[in-house]
Amino acid sequence: MRFTCEKNLLVGALNTASRAVAVKSSLSVLEGILCKAGMNLELTGYNMETAISCEIDAEVTESGACILPARLFGDIVRRLPEGPVTVAVDANYRVSIRSGYAGFTISAETAEDYPELPDVNAGRKVEIPQQELRNLISGTIFAVSENRGRPIHTGVKFEVSDSGIAAVAVDGFRLARRSWHPAEPLGREMNFVVPAASLKEVEKILAPESEEPASFLLGPKHILFHIGNATLTCRLLEGEFLDWRKVVPTDCPIQLAVNVGDLSRSIERVGLVVSEKYKSPVRCVFGNQELEMRTVTTIGEAEDRCAFAGDGKDLEIGFNVRYLAEALRVIPSEEVTLQLTNGLSPIVMTPIDEKYDFAYMVLPVRIKN
Repeated sequence: MRFTCEKNLLVGALNTASRAVAVKSSLSVLEGILCKAGMNLELTGYNMETAISCEIDAEVTESGACILPARLFGDIVRRLPEGPVTVAVDANYRVSIRSGYAGFTISAETAEDYPELPDVNAGRKVEIPQQELRNLISGTIFAVSENRGRPIHTGVKFEVSDSGIAAVAVDGFRLARRSWHPAEPLGREMNFVVPAASLKEVEKILAPESEEPASFLLGPKHILFHIGNATLTCRLLEGEFLDWRKVVPTDCPIQLAVNVGDLSRSIERVGLVVSEKYKSPVRCVFGNQELEMRTVTTIGEAEDRCAFAGDGKDLEIGFNVRYLAEALRVIPSEEVTLQLTNGLSPIVMTPIDEKYDFAYMVLPVRIKN
């Protein structure tokens, strides 16, 4: 195998594919990068859960495949001088790497030992703008569960229909939903749950300013995301996901309009004396046109106020300050409606502007008098 390509292209492909390389594995080949040279150059990382491949332009003078040591090969390429890089692999899997005056010789392994990647070729692909897919992921992934006892909730559920795509995450204390509605019907209907770890890698690959759409293809047990010159394949989570429509209140008697930035800043100020070690709920009193917040922990006390439109009827309720803050950070609109029922019911944040479609729910925390 022998190919030549620009260093910056090779570094970019290595950075992308290496995200799925196993750090330590009983299969040593999974700690390497699968390198295939044919019409173009394709680099693949795989950890038996997620596979990431990246294809780049290269001048291939001898096609072939091998497994390169991911860390060593990556370190070498990143430190090479700018310009074209030539990689040649002989019959004994000795690898020559040259750029300018710099040259290295390392060892590779046969590609025959690399595990077969999941095959996802069923059905028709669904296209979505890269920025919209990023919004669906970033707007929900923070709310996935970390409880391995319910693995289905450690991922984000995607619901695809003619009208668009909804992404939902729950962890038992809160719920996050973001939706995207295309101009034309998608012509598909499917539900699936993608592990949060894989979605974090998808989010990193997505280019926010790219005019190219992303797409995904659903198989029986895997999903394949195609983004630019990269593909990511991962196993889907199996199980019964929470029926979120039944747990989100839809007829709340108290409806308040608030500026997202103002509320977010107030919440984060109050949260300065709250930490994972010194947990304490924030006590919220929803008065007439004003929200009063107060919290007391072993390291200090904090209070703040935030104006809103509406009458909260002096409803007093406690919340986990981090859950509120994380939801407010990802809300795309300037204003939001706070929906409340009583001191034992959750708060639901929904858009005022009809061009947005989201819902963030946080369950209350019992507060001491």
